[in-house]
Amino acid sequence: MANTVRIERALISVTDKEGIVDFAGFLVENGVEIISTGGTANVLKKNNIPVTEVTDYTGFPEILNGRVKTLHPKIHGGILAQLEKKEHTEQMRKYQIKTINMVVVNLYDFKSVYEQKKNVILFEALEKIDIGGPTLLRAAAKNFSHVVAVCDPADYPELKEQIRREGGINGLTRLRLAQKVFALTSEYDAMISKFLEDAKKMLEWNIKASTGIQIGTKIS
Repeated sequence: MANTVRIERALISVTDKEGIVDFAGFLVENGVEIISTGGTANVLKKNNIPVTEVTDYTGFPEILNGRVKTLHPKIHGGILAQLEKKEHTEQMRKYQIKTINMVVVNLYDFKSVYEQKKNVILFEALEKIDIGGPTLLRAAAKNFSHVVAVCDPADYPELKEQIRREGGINGLTRLRLAQKVFALTSEYDAMISKFLEDAKKMLEWNIKASTGIQIGTKIS
């Protein structure tokens, strides 16, 4: 595992935009290229921070009403490449894939949906389930030997200080952040699972109620 990873390229896509303008600005000042999506890219541009949008970077548009944005080989190849492997670097050259060595992502706010579950429509709630975000974070966390996975704005100050002091992010910090990602995505998936379990119970109750079958009646 490389001791210190110098950040050359960062992918930023955040729901919680607290502190992101300052952090992204700091990265740019330190020579980092920013790749971003949608609302995050707009916020950064409004604050005069240079950004390459994912669609321009991949050459492929967002599709399915934004359901598919970052699920592309140029993104995930850049995150998951093991740079010590010759076959990986050769494939990157062949397909013009650049390394992405920092991923800054936080997830769609499903917690508020969960807390209001009695007042939401099931299929509207499903649209609040983040797919691209957890995929990006898990890829970065899996490859923490080469990539810094950032899922919490509270970590921005420490990362800035470490870049100032060491010129990059050290291995222990990358390992800690990777563990934090997997804890987050585990909690996120558990919350979705519980929400869907409660929805299933409600649907079962509605079906039984509509057919006159009492709750608790054994159906043979």
